[in-house]
Amino acid sequence: MYEEPYRWVEAIGNRRQYLDDQLEEGAPVVGVAYERGILLMTMSKGTPKLYEIYDRLALGGMGHPADLEKLRFNLLEMAHVEGFNRSASDVTGSRLVKYGIAPVIKQAFEEVFKAPFIVKMLLAELGRKSGKDGFLTINYDGTFEEKRQYAVLAATPAAEQKMIEYVRKQSIGSLKDAVDAAIRTWAVGDRAQRPTLEDGEGHDEAKTGPDQSMTDVETLYAHLRRCIAEKTIECALLDHHVQGPSKYRTLGADELRTMLPADLNPSLTESC
Repeated sequence: MYEEPYRWVEAIGNRRQYLDDQLEEGAPVVGVAYERGILLMTMSKGTPKLYEIYDRLALGGMGHPADLEKLRFNLLEMAHVEGFNRSASDVTGSRLVKYGIAPVIKQAFEEVFKAPFIVKMLLAELGRKSGKDGFLTINYDGTFEEKRQYAVLAATPAAEQKMIEYVRKQSIGSLKDAVDAAIRTWAVGDRAQRPTLEDGEGHDEAKTGPDQSMTDVETLYAHLRRCIAEKTIECALLDHHVQGPSKYRTLGADELRTMLPADLNPSLTESC
């Protein structure tokens, strides 16, 4: 009888370890605010990881595609029911997360005899006024945080912290600035959660120090060139200047080509 709470705590610890292991190979997600709105960026191997949820809401995720798709559908349904029953202005990221998706994820995580969701999510929201844009990040245990200016997802808290430290230092005004900062921040996170990918990096770090090597621009672009052999860059925008109620649009391949170094362009497709 007295052992039951301890067994539950042990089971929760085991689930955390299991989920951390499952997310190790996931692609980070980066969200940054810029002068016209919000940019979401990630890389994928074919299955999209960026989605429109509602007029001013977009979703980025990492984890198991089936779990991400199920939660995306739940968010879509909640948003459109809320918009139909009340009004479009009542559909907010905070409301969807706090009273909708976070409790669902938390319940699945804590019911130790059922499968948890192998997923982390980033919800971006375009404010009604410029400068009011924001983000919410949701962990696999249902905990969430509200962010301004930027938000990230990665496999581990340590990798997320390195990404935050890097993007915090970037000066972002134009869309080109946002794309450049986001793709380099993505590389910081991907390298941090998989630090033994490249041969010879130990030699570079011995000369420059691990922290400097981790965020050196040339090193980051070299890592990106290795990644694009297998992955495709995904970029989506919530743009204040888009006409109509929906402010979501994908960043087209031709447009993205003008913002990236030429040797990264082979990773682009018309679905970007």
